[in-house]
Amino acid sequence: MKSCKNFQKRRRTKSLLINVLSGNGLQFHKKECEEYERGWSNLPSEVLLQIFTNLPIQDVGRVAQVCHHWNQVTKFPQLWQRAEFNLSYASKSYMQPTSENLINFILQHHAQHLKFVIFKTDSSVESAQMACHILSRLVNCSLKTLALISSARPVFLDVDHQSFISALTVVFDHSHSLSSLAIDNTPVDDTSLEVLASSNSQTLELLRMKSCPRVSPEGILALVDHCRHLRELSLSYTLLSDELLLALSSEEHVRLEYLRIDVYTEKDMLLQEISPRCWNALIEHSPNLNLVMYFFVIPDESFDILFMCYIPVTHLYFGDYVPKRVLGRIGSHCPRLKELVVGANGNSYINEELLSIAKNCPDLSSVGLGECEVTCSAFVKFAHICGPRLKKLYVMEECLIEDSQYDLMRACKKVSELIGREWAPEFMPIW
Repeated sequence: MKSCKNFQKRRRTKSLLINVLSGNGLQFHKKECEEYERGWSNLPSEVLLQIFTNLPIQDVGRVAQVCHHWNQVTKFPQLWQRAEFNLSYASKSYMQPTSENLINFILQHHAQHLKFVIFKTDSSVESAQMACHILSRLVNCSLKTLALISSARPVFLDVDHQSFISALTVVFDHSHSLSSLAIDNTPVDDTSLEVLASSNSQTLELLRMKSCPRVSPEGILALVDHCRHLRELSLSYTLLSDELLLALSSEEHVRLEYLRIDVYTEKDMLLQEISPRCWNALIEHSPNLNLVMYFFVIPDESFDILFMCYIPVTHLYFGDYVPKRVLGRIGSHCPRLKELVVGANGNSYINEELLSIAKNCPDLSSVGLGECEVTCSAFVKFAHICGPRLKKLYVMEECLIEDSQYDLMRACKKVSELIGREWAPEFMPIW
């Protein structure tokens, strides 16, 4: 019976192996792979290792049960450097959960090999508690990347604060090589950030923290003061302050390559204005800085303080409705703009606004348009102004309104000529 099960596992794995081999450029063809069918256990360890490195960690656990040779190959440390724990306890979750047996196996036998770890939780507090439990057991690893991702808010915010901080501090204390950290919607506090900074000051390059109500601007400032190699910082707008920008602009601090800002408000709260002096100091210190701003639901009046000539924004993403007047300000107030994505605007044409942006933003090279409207003739003019510098152009078909000059087909052909490559709008699936 055991032999029969092993044979079935090998048969199920055969097509996967062939696809992985060919997908990685190895000199193996289907015919050659079939020659191994009678003895999969004879495949060289180097070949199996390269195949197994492309498998999800759950599948590595499965192939370890096929035969003794495969089991030996799965003990190579490099197979256990990346782990994505899908912790789903909600009955309607679409995530494939990581089994408890596999979690225990990894923690018992391969925790010291983990370098890149992602936790994905669902809407249940149990999944966040399990993430904390796993974190608290990572005492022998040297993580480079750690991400806590929740599919629904607040989740991590609902777990016991002290338990979460204790678990996170275990990782910060024992990992002295963290280069990337993402801790969204969590109760991380200033004290734990101090532990992070003291333990990983020479390695931390990317930090993302959003919706962390226990973190203050002072806590961010203290972390930046220690982490001199920080290159990318991602925060909510509420954590910005004049003091933080001035700290980022100091010669003794870092030179950021990316500053990513989530802009949203809660309970009709208005956004605070950052001093022009501080924005200017930041750009003088880091002239190649990319300032990326993601806009969610905010009061209309808050837009006025966010579109000033002195705010050096380079990437704009509007996830929700954006007023037409705001789009009109972009051309005259955002000269460093490189990328623009408009998720929704309404039923009014944005012809003039789009043309103004094309004329006044010479570095614009990427555009995405969702639920908004522009006539085909205006869109052709837009492509004429931008020309081949439009490296990315993602526009839904519904955005382009045919007029007396251009129908959709002629507009697509003309735009293709102007940007120097074949182009067509995106079509909404009808099924």
